[in-house]
Amino acid sequence: MRILLLEDEYSLRISIEEFLSDLGYNVDGFTDGLKAYDGVYDKSYDLLLLDVNVPSLTGFELLKKLREDGIKTPAIFLTSMTDVDDLKEGYKRGCCDYIRKPFDLAELELRIDQALASTLKNDGSIVTLADNVFYDLKKSKLTMGEDEIVLRKTEKELLEVLIKNKNSLVSTQMFQDEVWGEYVEPATIRVQLNNLRKKLPESIIQNRRGLGYIIER
Repeated sequence: MRILLLEDEYSLRISIEEFLSDLGYNVDGFTDGLKAYDGVYDKSYDLLLLDVNVPSLTGFELLKKLREDGIKTPAIFLTSMTDVDDLKEGYKRGCCDYIRKPFDLAELELRIDQALASTLKNDGSIVTLADNVFYDLKKSKLTMGEDEIVLRKTEKELLEVLIKNKNSLVSTQMFQDEVWGEYVEPATIRVQLNNLRKKLPESIIQNRRGLGYIIER
């Protein structure tokens, strides 16, 4: 799961990034609204955490533009605003929740869980990969029958990219952008994908030679 964080207060941004990274999320931090807007088009995010009063483009303006562009990624505003009209404005722009500053990081975790759960299908967070094979997006847990299949961190991230793009081809470039966020050798990506495929029934992840990988269901 990848989260975009827009927060220009340094200490708070670092605290949130470290906290969410410890929970297993990939977090990209931004301090400028316009750069965050561009960032949404560089990578695919599962959640947006947006401060309101930031340079270039406010959190309100950023989310309004994204919604006008047809991007429906759930968004939570982080703000010290308390006026009811400000809150109404945020919901009007398309957010799913507000967290008022200052806040406890444990509260942030609960709000994120709720926001993600509300966007997931199949019993809240359970994705069916094959008969008797399931992946829990919330817990990052793969099960086959009654047994849990242990995945390494990179394997989980690769599988989640495939799940988010189910029925569509995922290229090695997409895996590189989504999982590593920087250049890695294509051979490294193929090795990691082969390790993942060995832990799953053969038919789940299909390799379309020269095009990419796909989960069809």
